[in-house]
Amino acid sequence: MLDKKWTVSLAIALVALSTALYILHFAVFQDAHHIWIYLVGDLAFLPIEVLLVTLILHRLLEVRDRKMKMEKMNMVIGTFFSTVGTPLLTYFSDHDPQMPELKKKLLISDSWSEQDFTRVGALLSRHSCEVTPREIDLPGLKAFLSQKEDFMVRLLENPLLLEHESFTNLLQAVFHLTDELRHRKDLTVLPENDRQHLAGDICRAYKLLISQWVEYMHHLKVNYPYLYSLAVRTNPFDEQATAMIP
Repeated sequence: MLDKKWTVSLAIALVALSTALYILHFAVFQDAHHIWIYLVGDLAFLPIEVLLVTLILHRLLEVRDRKMKMEKMNMVIGTFFSTVGTPLLTYFSDHDPQMPELKKKLLISDSWSEQDFTRVGALLSRHSCEVTPREIDLPGLKAFLSQKEDFMVRLLENPLLLEHESFTNLLQAVFHLTDELRHRKDLTVLPENDRQHLAGDICRAYKLLISQWVEYMHHLKVNYPYLYSLAVRTNPFDEQATAMIP
């Protein structure tokens, strides 16, 4: 309400100042014809000025602002993967019966092009991301996710994530899996149907993790070659991966 009053007061003050200056101009030079020529000329240029400011300058500033937000957002996503995402990818992929064949296509390298990332993205959209329920260490997974829950809650508090739907969906899937595990007191004696249900929750998070990881790797390749180099050397799908350069 105060902001609205301030805006109206400012508008009235500016119009009054302009009127006073025109009156002063007439009082000094006694030339109404000159005043009307420039007044009509300024009014004629006003639509073009609006076009330049609102449709061009504003759009350029908007693009710049969006780019800066995306940079900050990808920093948040990078922190997520280094803390939570990469360990989960490593563990889930080790229990994915279809992963041995897919791993060969996820060995991202320095030579990858835009077409390679597009090809892998299309491939992942068809991958079912299965896991073998009996092989999953549910108590260990529960302990890991519980340790990282505060960290993920702080990520959700970041307003930048509101503009990144796919990553928000990933966090929601991981949170849901954490809640499902927390509500079971003894994860070592579960009925088969319940194990299958948890496997479905794991697969949901797993599929989103892989897609988001590839998207993040693409971002690093384009914008941060030195971060991309480390990410390639610590690829969770590469069993021979090592951060050390031979």
